[in-house]
Amino acid sequence: MEHPDHPFTELFEQLGLASSPEAIKRFIDRHAPIPEDIALPDAPCWNEGQAEFLREALEEDADWAEVVDHLNTSLRKG
Repeated sequence: MEHPDHPFTELFEQLGLASSPEAIKRFIDRHAPIPEDIALPDAPCWNEGQAEFLREALEEDADWAEVVDHLNTSLRKG
């Protein structure tokens, strides 16, 4: 089964966040770095629905998993 390739901007749209490149950069600058001992879905920057979406994407290796991994990496850099 082939998974769709979701762009980073589409992930932000799915999370209900502003998705322009500038808005994404501001979000990452504001919330990074997330400590290594906190799972991405458990970070304080998410509401309950966003956290659940991220958790399911990672646990089920959904078609969103690759771009969620990219978000995780981006938010770990400080």
